[in-house]
Amino acid sequence: MNALSAYVVPVVLLLVANVFMTFAWYGHLKFKGSALWLVVLASWGIAFFEYCLQVPANRMGHAVYSAPQLKGIQEILTLLVFAGVSVWYLGEPLKWNHIAGFVLIVVAAFLIFLD
Repeated sequence: MNALSAYVVPVVLLLVANVFMTFAWYGHLKFKGSALWLVVLASWGIAFFEYCLQVPANRMGHAVYSAPQLKGIQEILTLLVFAGVSVWYLGEPLKWNHIAGFVLIVVAAFLIFLD
């Protein structure tokens, strides 16, 4: 793996893993009529694929990022994916205070990268 790939591939894997994770955690909210046990099982099934991407991303990423940096990347990606799912899938727009809170979390994650 070349130097650029060592930095980019883990981030891409984390991004895709976050799509699975967000749908596992929040996708069922559109199916309120479904039995809870069924959505729990479905969420576990979706989360399996998240773990299949998340674990290799962290393993590969740890070659070039520290564990706290990986977690910071994870948090930023989680917020970006969640914002998209909230707006486009769930139809719940983000309000100014949601955006402000997310920005503060992104700033906090950015601080992890300062040496």
